[in-house]
Amino acid sequence: MSGHHYSSTPTGWREWVSLADIGLPWVKAKVDTGAQTSALHATGITEFERDGAPWVRFTAHPWQLSDDDAVEVELPVHDRRTVRSSSGHAQERPVVRVDVELVGRRIPAEFTLTDRDGMAFRMLIGREALRQGYIVDAAASFLGGKPAKPIRRRNRARA
Repeated sequence: MSGHHYSSTPTGWREWVSLADIGLPWVKAKVDTGAQTSALHATGITEFERDGAPWVRFTAHPWQLSDDDAVEVELPVHDRRTVRSSSGHAQERPVVRVDVELVGRRIPAEFTLTDRDGMAFRMLIGREALRQGYIVDAAASFLGGKPAKPIRRRNRARA
């Protein structure tokens, strides 16, 4: 056991989360205890140097199956991880650090950037983030509440 003691906050298997620092006030995330690192759907992932340090530029998409309200983001590359997809394909991905608000608490989290376009959820919350004091209730959803209906409606697929 690590020396950290947090009060445990219950979270459901999916939650509406906020990445306010990068302009994503609402993203529907899947809470995934099978994943070590959290993952964020990103397109146009381009690495570049800023003042000799590695940075990454990408487009983040808050809504499922839609490119509306996409946000261009630039962040320092915090790390690199080789991530093996469910199909067994290994890929090195940049990792960024972003604060995420999950069930009313704001925690720092590491996100691998990956094109999850075929996936139902734009974001996965993995164990590294959940270890900061969360208990996953597999039967529950949206314990942190939901955005107002007009926002939820934006998340629905449109032709």
